[in-house]
Amino acid sequence: MRKKDAVACAFVVLCVWVLMTSFLLLFHPLTSSKDLKKDAELEERLSKLESSLIEEAHVHDSLLSHIRTLINKKDGIKGNENSLLDQVKSVVLKPGEDGDNAGVAEADSPDPPEPGVETDYLGADGDQVEQVDEGPVKGPTIAILVFSCNRVTVSRCIDGLLRYRPSKQQFPIIVSQDCMDTATANVIRSYGDKISFIQQPDQSDIPIPPKEKKFKGYFRIARHYGWALNHTFFTFNYNSVIIVEDDLEVAPDFYEYFLGTHELLKKDPSLWCVSAWNDNGKEALVDTTHPEQLYRTDFFPGLGWMLTRELWAELAVKWPKSYWDDWIRDPGQRKGRACIRPEVSRTRTFGKVGVSNGLFYEKHLKYIKLNDMPIRFTSMDLGYLHKDVYDVEFVKKVYDSPIISYEELKTGKIPFYGDVRIPYHTKDNYKRTAKMLGLMDDFRSGVPRTAYRGIVTFMYNKRRVYLAPSANWKGYNIKWS
Repeated sequence: MRKKDAVACAFVVLCVWVLMTSFLLLFHPLTSSKDLKKDAELEERLSKLESSLIEEAHVHDSLLSHIRTLINKKDGIKGNENSLLDQVKSVVLKPGEDGDNAGVAEADSPDPPEPGVETDYLGADGDQVEQVDEGPVKGPTIAILVFSCNRVTVSRCIDGLLRYRPSKQQFPIIVSQDCMDTATANVIRSYGDKISFIQQPDQSDIPIPPKEKKFKGYFRIARHYGWALNHTFFTFNYNSVIIVEDDLEVAPDFYEYFLGTHELLKKDPSLWCVSAWNDNGKEALVDTTHPEQLYRTDFFPGLGWMLTRELWAELAVKWPKSYWDDWIRDPGQRKGRACIRPEVSRTRTFGKVGVSNGLFYEKHLKYIKLNDMPIRFTSMDLGYLHKDVYDVEFVKKVYDSPIISYEELKTGKIPFYGDVRIPYHTKDNYKRTAKMLGLMDDFRSGVPRTAYRGIVTFMYNKRRVYLAPSANWKGYNIKWS
């Protein structure tokens, strides 16, 4: 009987449990739609928080990896903790407010290529890239960034860069193409692993003010520059870049020139670029017997120029939508800084037809002398180019030179040897004299081409000439543009 009682008791308990469970399931108050909405919002917030935490972890991992790389570099980081922090800070650039040209964070570990981007490049850490066959790189690694669009003659530019390149590892060449022109892309791809090939993924129409419709090309160029420089500095992670357009050929000592001036650019805060170009570099206007001579200039030359990651981080967050070269010459961007430029150009353009429709080409650009006497700039002392030295010695040399007139210079009736000076006092006075001498006579933001402290230096009948303002020069007049 006890066994039957136990079975009966168990049966009763089971029935009660089933009834209670059914009651709870059937008559429990249903969740309101309002509560469901709150739950969905909470779930969405949690999802966003999770994504944010994952992203932050990725950034932290990248920074940690970069710090380890910096510590392990062969030359080491010999400074204090602040030096290390400066290196780390230079890795991350906050995105800019302009969505089209904003900077890119997370610079150490390259992201997967964007749609439309082709690259054979394996990545880089600071001034080092993966070594292949050539052994460790001695000195800085400087990337060459070639901008191309629809010129199949880009091959002429690339051939020259490859012909004189001393090291693939020290000077990796990146060709960035806009326009998606198939013939040009095929030419670039034909170089295989000798270069890296990337393509601007954004080929959408650009909103352009009605009055500037005919200048659409300048808007596209500015967008391409912004994207490609961001990609090279913050995805490929280079510290220094030389910009080359697809219509430039280079001199045999092109690489030596930039190697020799690289340290100067890095250490002198009064400099913001090194250019291979002399705007007044026609053969009759330069001293071909002294191709080693370099100058400071307040005029941004472009056409083969080197900049650092620090400068691009400054410019990227406010990069313009068009006319980037004139924008960069504005006092708000230049901030009183100068560039280095050569006596004899290390680049020459062969691009008569382009966005600028051959502006200046027939009168000036096609006559630029390309240096053919290689100079070992890395063996030279370039200390004379530091601002505190140059501003004393160069200015003294100029204003110690005797004053002559244009007529005296032209006829050669000067009873002495040595440098001479031709003064100018007004914009019209300068333009008239410059035109007679065969110089480029235009201004940008009030600065004459090649000028330093208003002084334009050139050769005339094998004599050094300074076209100079008065000795009490007070600065450039932006209204002269």
